[in-house]
Amino acid sequence: MRKGELTHQAILERAVRVASRVGLQGLSIGGLADELNLSKSGLFAHFRSKVSLQVEVLEAASARFTERVIRPALTQPRGEPRVRALFENWLTNWARDEELEGGCLFVAASVELDDSPGPARDRLVQTQRDWLDCLAQAARIAVAEGHFRADTDVDQFAHDEYAVFLGYHHAARLLRDPRGEARARRAFEVLLSFVRARPT
Repeated sequence: MRKGELTHQAILERAVRVASRVGLQGLSIGGLADELNLSKSGLFAHFRSKVSLQVEVLEAASARFTERVIRPALTQPRGEPRVRALFENWLTNWARDEELEGGCLFVAASVELDDSPGPARDRLVQTQRDWLDCLAQAARIAVAEGHFRADTDVDQFAHDEYAVFLGYHHAARLLRDPRGEARARRAFEVLLSFVRARPT
């Protein structure tokens, strides 16, 4: 990787951390330049516009998410163990990532961009659809492995599991509820109990 590419990557890593704290809308080339002690013109050469910066930050965050949440889960056995790994990795490796001071960047950006059409919103929507598809595919494999009932609605399962994530984020970040994690784990176990195949 060339020096310019390494610099670009380092800038994006810092930008993801900053965006988790100030939001995508609060992220600016000037503010990021100050954060990194770089010239605004030098940073502008990397991104050209605030929208371009936002899109690249979402892409960098998505790559980080894949490395911390999805890829480790794929090393687990197919079926329910992998479903559990995805849940656990999100809860422990992502939602509590100390470098993301503001918590899950995607949750925060969803509030910011839900009514703001444009490339950043489009990219965010795609990341969230990909994550829901990942959760649904893990459930689909659990059905094939005989761990989940054959009539499991895997898309509904993915929706409900994601709702647990959102509930945890709200409880932990906004309400500072010390029971937030325990409640999320309980909700996930209840969800599994509904779809788990019954012994024959």
